[in-house]
Amino acid sequence: MSNPRISDHIKNILQLLGEDSNREGLLKTPERVEKSLKELTWGYNADPDAIINDALFTVAYSEMVLVKDINFYSLCEHHLLPFFGKVHVAYIPDKKVVGLSKIPKLVEAFARRLQVQERLTSQIAEILKDKLSPLGVGVVIEARHLCMEMRGAKSLLSPTITSAMLGSFRKDPRTREEFLKLLSHET
Repeated sequence: MSNPRISDHIKNILQLLGEDSNREGLLKTPERVEKSLKELTWGYNADPDAIINDALFTVAYSEMVLVKDINFYSLCEHHLLPFFGKVHVAYIPDKKVVGLSKIPKLVEAFARRLQVQERLTSQIAEILKDKLSPLGVGVVIEARHLCMEMRGAKSLLSPTITSAMLGSFRKDPRTREEFLKLLSHET
């Protein structure tokens, strides 16, 4: 017996919602939803080592590296509704830097999974700590959650902010303060 496809389940869901899954506007919806869900969750197949590839470089630089305003989209694992916003990532190298384009790619790989914002924040910080062995890593995410805006609390335009501070970003208040001050500057 073959495994049911996501589209088969979507057709059943449409019927359980009281829709006629055979009406013209919904005929291809189950296949579209399946394709969409696979695209929105491709991060499960992402390999951080393959993303970083050969983009680690030995550099005599020990000041903060900050990539601001990385746009992301993810799906809340509790309601399968989108949450989206900006990620700010900083680290202080200890002999190794990573190609700058790899940071948004890592953010995207972890965002394209069913997520909660708190875990997403930690995963980004931890992967950079593990792969770069920096003196410290700081990650701040500001996001809007449609599960909060469209249902439940119906709290419009109330962003959620999470942070992960590792190494010198956690231990040294001056480093943390510099990071947060740089985030508040408009570019």
